[in-house]
Parts: sequence; C-alpha cells; structure tokens
Amino acid sequence: MTIQRQGITTLLVGLALAWCVSTARAHAAHGQALIHAVDAVGMTVADMDRSLAFYTQVLSFAPVSDVEVTGSEYEHLQGVFGLRMRVVRLRLGDEAIVLTEYLAPRGRPIPVDSRSNDRWFQHIAIIVSDMERAYGWLRQHKVEHASSGPQRLPEWNTRAAGIQAFYFKDPDGHPLEILQFPPDKGDTKWHRPTEKLFLGIDHTAIVVSDTDASLKFYRDTLGFAVAGESENYGSEQEHLNNIFGARLRVTSLRASAGPGIELLEYLAPPGGRTAPIDEHSNDLVHHQTRLIAADIGDLARRLSRARYVLISPGIVVIPKAELGFHAGLLVRDPDGHPIELVEQ
Repeated sequence: MTIQRQGITTLLVGLALAWCVSTARAHAAHGQALIHAVDAVGMTVADMDRSLAFYTQVLSFAPVSDVEVTGSEYEHLQGVFGLRMRVVRLRLGDEAIVLTEYLAPRGRPIPVDSRSNDRWFQHIAIIVSDMERAYGWLRQHKVEHASSGPQRLPEWNTRAAGIQAFYFKDPDGHPLEILQFPPDKGDTKWHRPTEKLFLGIDHTAIVVSDTDASLKFYRDTLGFAVAGESENYGSEQEHLNNIFGARLRVTSLRASAGPGIELLEYLAPPGGRTAPIDEHSNDLVHHQTRLIAADIGDLARRLSRARYVLISPGIVVIPKAELGFHAGLLVRDPDGHPIELVEQ
C-alpha cells in the first residue's frame, strides 16, 4: 500500500510538472505577470460553525462555497498526513477569505502570549465606511480588543495621516483590523457612497524581520510591485499595535488584482519572536495567502533556485479541483509565512 501511494504521488507530481512546463512558453510569449491576483487569505479555525457565525453575522461576509476534502493530493499540498478538511470560502465585497477546519488531525491553538511584533503575526485589513459605528458594532458583539481602541494616525506622517484603524481578534484569536481611509488615501472604491458598514479587504499584513529579504521573495521572485512605503511610530501606533515603543517600516505590495500584501518590519522594540519551525497547516496560527499564478511551473523553478522552503514536496495536481484550482504548491517566505501558489 505504501509503495502504491508513493507511486501515485510521484505520478501526480510528474504530470503536474509536465503540464506546467508545456504552458510556460505560452505565458512568457505574451509577457504575462508572474502572479495574476491575490485570490484569498486563508486561516485555520477550530470550529467552523462558530467561525462562520462570527464572520457572517458580525463582519458581513457572505458564503461562497463549503466543501469537505481528503486524500493524498491534499496531504501533500498542505504537508499534513491523514487530513480531512472542511474548507469554506467567504466573500466581502470583491475580496475573499478561506477558512479551513481540520477535522483530522487537530492542530495546536494560537499561543496565548502572541503579540503584534511576533513574526507569525498576520491580519486582514477590513475597510469600513464609518469607524465609530463599526467600533460600536464590534463592542456590541463583545469582540476581544487587540488595540486599546480606534487610532487616528497623525498629520505629521503624511503617507498615513488621517487613517483610522483598530485591531481585534476573532474567536480563535486570529488578529483582524478594521480600517477607514481619509478622502485622499486608499482605492477609489473605498470612497463610493454606500449604506454598507464593512466593505472589503484592502490588504493582509505580515510581520517580517528584514524588509529587503522579503522584497527579494515577493518583488524579485513573485513579481509584486511596491505600491507605497512609510515609517510609522508614536503614541497612536503604539496603541494600535499594543506594543510600547513600536516603530515600523511599512511596505505595501500589489499584484495585478486582489488585496495587497503589507510588510511590517519592527525597527523597535526588539524581542519579536520567530515563527515556530514546527508550525503545520492544521495549527490555528496558520495563515496561507493564495496567489493565482500565471505559470506555476516557472515560479516553482524560481523558488527552487532561490532555495526557499517548500511545504509541499512539489507541484501537486488536484484532479477534481474541489477548491477551485487544478495545481498548487505551498511555500514559506523568508520569515516562514506560508504562501499558496495555485494555477486554475
């Protein structure tokens, strides 16, 4: 049985490589971007029904799909043996998140002493039309604070001046942010007249140890463009992150479509912890940002040459495409944040 399974896996990976190589020249000939879009941000949850109630009833996300998957292809994609997953895709505005409950095997909870400068930190930034009303709504639903309260970034910080933000947590302890842009900042779609309170996802933010090393991964290897940079500090930033003396180098990255990826490098204070080397996809601390690749074979070769750490053993073919893609690969960025590359 073991030999048979290994043979099937080898065949699947081989077929995936052959299939992707066959399309590489076509993509290159048309000069297409390496990444078509940031498709969704994924989170591992302990209780899907509890999480669905929170995201749909409190934050106004709408269900898109709800499937249960198992099998060797998903084991190899996620790096978890013997898995069975319930995977739910939710949408808010034009953007999406993917929640995954591991029915088997169960993973570990988020460390109770997690802080905003630990390098496993990742959140999604949900845009709101009215910060005061959104904060009141969250208080009404008794969400757990991560910030002391909503913060308005100061006028001296011209690249971030007037932005209002607040950190809080979902039922599993995943950090989340609500954010409101002033009229002169943010995508124009965030300023359209609307009666909705929660509008969509502007970006996902990750803590990194070295912005330049992260840029080699996201910009130079995956093809993201730098959309903006700032250095944030002061009382407002400290209370937003709940980190005394916080001083951050913030770098915003964009693909052709989808939410951005924001790099947060803590210049001060020291002490942010590295991601656990034994983190697995079924642990609740696990996020994975899904990117739609133009040519997953080309990206796999780029990642291999640069010696980035793969979670999957290679490109994995998903014959039935239950999750909306036919081939996938899970890789870690320089700080261990998982990135899921998929080809549809």
